[in-house]
Amino acid sequence: MRESVWEKYAKVLVDYSTNIQKGELVVISTSSPQSKELVKAVYKRVLERGGNPVLRTGFGDMAEVFMKYASDEQLDYIDPMTKLEYDVADAFISIGAPLNTKSMAGADLSKMSRRGKATKALSEKMLARSAKGELKWVIADFPTHALAQEAKMSLDDYSEFLFKSCYLDLDDPVSKLQDLEAQQSEWADYLNGVKELRITGEKTDITFNVEGRKWISCSGLNNYPDGEVFTSPVEDGINGEIYFDFPQNYRGNSAHDVHLWIENGKVVKAEASSGQEFLEAMLNMDDGSHGIGEIAFGTNNEIQNVTGNILFDEKIGGAIHMAVGASYPETGGKNVSGLHWDMIKNMKNGGKAYADGKLIYDNGQFII
Repeated sequence: MRESVWEKYAKVLVDYSTNIQKGELVVISTSSPQSKELVKAVYKRVLERGGNPVLRTGFGDMAEVFMKYASDEQLDYIDPMTKLEYDVADAFISIGAPLNTKSMAGADLSKMSRRGKATKALSEKMLARSAKGELKWVIADFPTHALAQEAKMSLDDYSEFLFKSCYLDLDDPVSKLQDLEAQQSEWADYLNGVKELRITGEKTDITFNVEGRKWISCSGLNNYPDGEVFTSPVEDGINGEIYFDFPQNYRGNSAHDVHLWIENGKVVKAEASSGQEFLEAMLNMDDGSHGIGEIAFGTNNEIQNVTGNILFDEKIGGAIHMAVGASYPETGGKNVSGLHWDMIKNMKNGGKAYADGKLIYDNGQFII
């Protein structure tokens, strides 16, 4: 019997992305019951691999209820069961399936900021354990009407887009991911010898000190779909301005035409044609939220347009993204924050990247 697309999807997440082994504790979480078909396939595959699955199911609108009614004490509270999972789980498989992508659009920004500070310790724990090889994790999505509407597609068209972006339309998606890894590793190896990266384009001229930082190829181990090469720049070594022409979406809110000015690694000025208040609230979340946590090149050519879903949008082939907030310890990054907001810039309109003065990327394509 031919396997279903959900069985194929599950095999990528369980066999390839997290490589579940016998006896491992695997936390499978989903944001709503809509993703039952995929969650069931993942749960079954974890059992087949000898793992011990634990299921965490949300109902889509609980975050909205929490933000509306939680007191300051409740916003600051992290339950001990969740803390324990972050301490002892061997793998997290998280499946997004939103009922409403705008459910948090009207949330109190000060509450969102406070909650971000409270959960920062969990994020730090996850990244630290991952960097040490103690924790495997992957984030994926199930196609829902909400995601399709955000992307301005029908559900059928969005499902097809998702499957192609994940190479699930191919007989062997893992082989494609491995080919992607081979190509991206060459670019990462080259960039690992670079001291300074300069990016230019529309309203953009910015330099990143990347000396001693590790560039990492992403090909389905933490995000699915995937396709990027990234690092965390030296914290005080970023200077210049950068303009993001794509809409920048985060936690159900958006900011358009984001323009940032950065001095010695800190955002000193930020403008947006819309979403200015949200932009400023996020940048003022904590001590590290004005810092720069990541610079990356997107490489997935199956993704060409913004869909409003950062899991897909940051992988757009021919685009770059820069994150404000937390950096990644495995790259050598040291900036700590409850914020990690990936902002995406189209580079297919004359954008260029220079490595130690040499042109290596032009109009959305590596030329090294």
